[in-house]
Amino acid sequence: MASLLHSPPLSSRTLLPPYSSPSPSFPTRFRCSVGEPLKYANGKPSIPLLRSDEMVPNFLTRHALTTATKDDTRLRIFSGTANPSLSQEIACYMGLELGKIKIKRFADGEIYVQLQESVRGCDVYLVQPTCPPANENLMELLIMIDACRRASAKNITAVIPYFGYARADRKTQGRESIAAKLVANLITEAGANRVLACDLHSGQSMGYFDIPVDHVYGQPVILDYLASKTICSDDLVVVSPDVGGVARARAFAKKLSDAPLAIVDKRRHGHNVAEVMNLIGDVKGKVAVMVDDMIDTAGTISKGAELLHQEGAREVYACSTHAVFSPPAIERLSSGLFQEVIITNTIPVSEQNYFPQLTVLSVANLLGETIWRVHDDCSGGFEPYSTLGID
Repeated sequence: MASLLHSPPLSSRTLLPPYSSPSPSFPTRFRCSVGEPLKYANGKPSIPLLRSDEMVPNFLTRHALTTATKDDTRLRIFSGTANPSLSQEIACYMGLELGKIKIKRFADGEIYVQLQESVRGCDVYLVQPTCPPANENLMELLIMIDACRRASAKNITAVIPYFGYARADRKTQGRESIAAKLVANLITEAGANRVLACDLHSGQSMGYFDIPVDHVYGQPVILDYLASKTICSDDLVVVSPDVGGVARARAFAKKLSDAPLAIVDKRRHGHNVAEVMNLIGDVKGKVAVMVDDMIDTAGTISKGAELLHQEGAREVYACSTHAVFSPPAIERLSSGLFQEVIITNTIPVSEQNYFPQLTVLSVANLLGETIWRVHDDCSGGFEPYSTLGID
């Protein structure tokens, strides 16, 4: 289980100043400690691993180093098959054991779910991102919710680190569906009482649900990692890979000592096909940090990186919460355009998709603390927990 550490002493100018913290008593700089690197044939990824014997930031320590008390036996966490490693990290952070659940597929592809323990009167959290294969994982989540509802669970919260179909959130042409609304209806009708999601593609997706939605952001995890890098703040520029991501990039830049902002203007001629047109802003001689909520085929972000290099950027970093990595994303990201590709583990990355420039950060502490706060009926927006980014 990963733990965040204080970074080494800072020089007067070399390290990037951290984003603002709501309380001066909290550590201002910390990073994920890197465990023994994994070895694969196509590269050595950098994967920060949480270790329980290291220091954890104050705003994540309320339950991190303690086990569940007797009063918390009504809180149960179950994992689907989409991302069991993240579910295990969340349970370890909370000092709980994952609930016993049986999930199997019949020969014809139908999904069977049976809870192996009682959840009557319990506060149940089902961790299941609807990542590829999206339809399989979505159907599995719906059946898990139904199984908990029929087992008389008191409250059912769908913890969805990555919400599939989020990009289909509006009609851009006639006779199109709004699949994000349809999926929200399915989750609600299946019996979920609440949804906990991480970095939705657009904030309007929260309005598609007729139940409460807790929306957390992966920005703090990535910002803390960047704060540990030896990047001079005067050389930094945050870049939005498209006009639609300007608000996200602006918020990111504000927490990086109010770094300047640049925008890549692109024209999209079809789904998963992007063409870069021009750059708004100055990146010459600077370290460019490209920020997006997800990387799918990496067409947008790689073409943006090519443009940044043409405009004189010294280095280019790619930061994204969700690593969908549909082909040919790996080839594009490992082509040498990026100094480092920083993602989180909301979606599991298969071993064959690792490459030397890849860094995977864990959001287990963030989601674990949010679950505790939802369970305790606490808000995540008041001091000193506003840095969690919980709405």
